[in-house]
Amino acid sequence: MVKVRKVVIPAAGWGTRFLPVTKVVPKEALPLIDRPVIHYAVEEAVASGIEQVILVSSQNKRAVEDYFDRSFELEAILDAKGDAERAEELRRLASLAEITTIRQKEQLGLGHAVLTAKNVVGNEPFAVILPDDIIEAATPALRQLLTVFERNGRSVVAVKPVPPEDVSRWGIIDGRRADDGTYALRRLVEKPSVADAPSNMAIIGRYVFTPEIFEELERVTPGAIGEIQLTDGMNALAGSQGFDALEFQGEHLDAGTPLGLIKASVTMALRRPDTALEMRRWLREQSASLDE
Repeated sequence: MVKVRKVVIPAAGWGTRFLPVTKVVPKEALPLIDRPVIHYAVEEAVASGIEQVILVSSQNKRAVEDYFDRSFELEAILDAKGDAERAEELRRLASLAEITTIRQKEQLGLGHAVLTAKNVVGNEPFAVILPDDIIEAATPALRQLLTVFERNGRSVVAVKPVPPEDVSRWGIIDGRRADDGTYALRRLVEKPSVADAPSNMAIIGRYVFTPEIFEELERVTPGAIGEIQLTDGMNALAGSQGFDALEFQGEHLDAGTPLGLIKASVTMALRRPDTALEMRRWLREQSASLDE
């Protein structure tokens, strides 16, 4: 069995849906309660057994890189104040995983972002996590995908059902379902119309790839705006090697839009022991005021 040791986390996009704040704050550094969105992706990767995190970054993203670095001055200040718990949390954060940062010099699509990591990944299977997609699960979603990969030896992507009227917002799979919740993929369609959608199973930002995905992405013809689509490479890989999808167990929170980030923050605040009670009280108050 080949162990998947590396994960690629694309974090180079402009974050235009969050403008104007993303003019000065990277989208991946926007807070979900008291942690940046990208924190949850790295923690999920580590909990899934990943050893090396490869951040695909770009200019003006130093805040994301710095978040996972040591801050000796701040740690010393917290120690001096007697706040050992927070100081230790900062030390733990800096030692979560081996983190390597590479630059995507041009934002030419998700496929190009993954391809940028080729030399660091090398000739071995690897995972990809899109940090906008937060998945709350008893068993980390990436770990669920890795289990399928270790059993079948083929690339695998996470999917979930969406309402038919929403299929045009997602990449949609066409595949044959097995009893264990996996699908043998025939093809993937990027944001189809309702009439053209082959199913209502949408691609969510968790992937495990064999290294041959790089060869397929290098052969992809860029689209009208010069972007390399990851789904084009996946379709080619499905034809040459086979490709699985897994309907994962867990709750998906879409933090890729301002409203989605607010909803994700409220959802998670309702589950955290240190915020749940006050959040429930506040929501009851808001609900009562709206009913007046």
